[in-house]
Amino acid sequence: MRFDPGGDQLVCDHCGNVEKLGRHPTEVIDEIAIAEGLGAGGAETEETQVTDCPNCGARFEFDPAIHAAECPFCATPVVADTGTDRHIKPAALVPFKLEERVAHRAMTEWLGALWFAPNGLKRYARHNETLKGIYVPYWTFDAQTDTAYSGARGDTYYETRTVIRDGKRQQVQVPKIRWTPRRGRVRRFFDDVLVLASPSLPKTHTDALEPWDLSGLAPYAPQYIAGFRAEAYRVSLEDGLVEARRRMDAVIARDIRMDIGGDRQRVDHAETTMTDVTFKHVLLPIWVAAYRYQGRSFRFVVNGQTGRVQGERPWSKWKIAAAVLAALVVALVAGYVYAMLEGGGGLPSGGFGGPDWLND
Repeated sequence: MRFDPGGDQLVCDHCGNVEKLGRHPTEVIDEIAIAEGLGAGGAETEETQVTDCPNCGARFEFDPAIHAAECPFCATPVVADTGTDRHIKPAALVPFKLEERVAHRAMTEWLGALWFAPNGLKRYARHNETLKGIYVPYWTFDAQTDTAYSGARGDTYYETRTVIRDGKRQQVQVPKIRWTPRRGRVRRFFDDVLVLASPSLPKTHTDALEPWDLSGLAPYAPQYIAGFRAEAYRVSLEDGLVEARRRMDAVIARDIRMDIGGDRQRVDHAETTMTDVTFKHVLLPIWVAAYRYQGRSFRFVVNGQTGRVQGERPWSKWKIAAAVLAALVVALVAGYVYAMLEGGGGLPSGGFGGPDWLND
C-alpha cells in the first residue's frame, strides 16, 4: 500500500483497498532538549537501509522490493546496496498534500514559461509524467534568547551654512548626526527555525520553496513514507545548530537596531544568552525531477505542500544565437533606414523590392 497525498490514507493500487490513518488533531509533537541530541545516545535513534548515489552523494532509502533505479536528485543509475545508517529518528513530517499529477502540471507550466530553453526540455515537460516524491530532512530549533547590548543612537539634525555658487552667496542645510550612547536588552523566543539537513539539493532551490506551513506537521509514522523515499540527513545536529544560531543572530541584530531607534544605529557590543534550546528532526515533502542535457543533470523541485516550483535550467545555444542574429538584422535595417532619412534622400527608388504600398 502507498500513502495517498491529500487523503491521509493508505491505498492499494491493485485492489483499491483503503486504510485510513486516523491522525488525531490533538497529537503532540515533542521537542527534544538540545543536550540530549548532542549527547551520546541521548535522542531516540533508528537504523535504516540506505543507498549512496555515486554521483551527487545523496543518501536515501530504497523500497525493499526495488533493487535498481535512478537517483532522484541527479538521475544517475543507482543499484541498491546493503548499507545501513543509524540516525536520530524523525519526530514529525509534513505529509504530501499534492498528488503527482498536480505537481507535474505545476512543473510543466513553469518549464513552459522559460525563455531560450532547449526543445528537448519542453518535450521532457510534456512526456515525462514521473516525478519522484522525496521526504527531505530538516532540523527545527526553538530557543529563548536574552541579549544585552551597548551602542549609540544617531539622530539627524541640520546646520545652516553659507556657500558661494556661481558667484552668489547661498545658504544651504547640511545634515549632521548627533550620537547618543545607548544600552539595553532585547528578548525573543524563536520557534521552529528551519535548517536544511542535506546538501543534495541546492540551497537556493530549497529556500525558494519556502514558506512551509509547519502547523501541518504530523507525528512521524512509517505509513506516510509508503510509496515515497526518505533522504537521510547529512548535516549534523551540531552544524545545524550553528546555522540556526546564525539566523537568530541576524534577527536579534534587527531587534537591537529597532530598540535603539533614531535615524542611524551603531552596535558596539552584544552578548546573547540562549536557554530552553530544543530541536526536532522533521521531513518535508518535495517532488523532484532530474533532466540530463549534454551530459549535465538539471533538477526541478516542487513543494509537495504548496506547489511552489524552483529549479535549474539549461540554455539552448542555438536559440540564443538565433535571437542575437535576429536582433542584429533588425538593428542593421533600422540603422540603414535612419541613415537614408537623415541624408535627405529618403528611401531609394524601388525601396526594399517589396510592394508599392511598402515602398511609399
